[in-house]
Amino acid sequence: MSDQHTARIAVIGGTGMNQWPGLDIREQRIVETPYGKPSAPLLIGNIHGIDAVFLARHGEGHTLPPHAINYRANIWALRETGVKSVVAIAAVGGIAPWFPPAAVAAPVDLVDYTWGRVHSYSDGSGDHVQHIEFNAPYHTRVRRELVHAALAAKIDIIDGGVMGITQGPRLESPAEIKRMQRDGCDMVGMTGMPEAALACELGLEYACLALSVNWACGIGTGEIHAEIAQSIEQGMSKVRRILQGALPVLAGSR
Repeated sequence: MSDQHTARIAVIGGTGMNQWPGLDIREQRIVETPYGKPSAPLLIGNIHGIDAVFLARHGEGHTLPPHAINYRANIWALRETGVKSVVAIAAVGGIAPWFPPAAVAAPVDLVDYTWGRVHSYSDGSGDHVQHIEFNAPYHTRVRRELVHAALAAKIDIIDGGVMGITQGPRLESPAEIKRMQRDGCDMVGMTGMPEAALACELGLEYACLALSVNWACGIGTGEIHAEIAQSIEQGMSKVRRILQGALPVLAGSR
């Protein structure tokens, strides 16, 4: 990527945000990494006067299921592009009673229920094993700026919450959600790990904006897929407004 097309901030878009409306795309960069290709070309451009990178986590056309995403290539490519801070957008199910559909949260912790995913750059091929500290899976500063931006825009946001991350692509059973409740999870998603840990290994400041798109199985009474479609439409406008307010700070422009 040419020097004029560098950016310190990246947004990883998930379900409901496979594109970033308003991003003036200057370059689509296909990045080769030691771990293969990322989910999609990196879109480097400008939005609200800020240089930023966008990566569609599920690929162009939303074709990659959560367990088949090349998380290592995604995070590596962002780091190699010059990114320092990452905001990951996640469409999740609400478990806690205070997290109904269309609500937004900046979670503070997570529980990993995934299996079989390549979850570390320390895979035995290098010359050392990295034992990262994971006491703050979501970076404190990035979380704080997302919350501040929401409040400044008069958008209700939950400052906290624990994300449970499951394997997917199927949704969870009622018994699985009950177990997650007992474990202290407030919301459930499918893509937060190993994404957060890999970002930590590479020294990226990573945080999540979680949009509740449905009540988790056994909690709500409505038809889940209809609820998801309606909540994405309502909630993603909030997410874009929060990003608009947070990007100047995260990009270091103010």
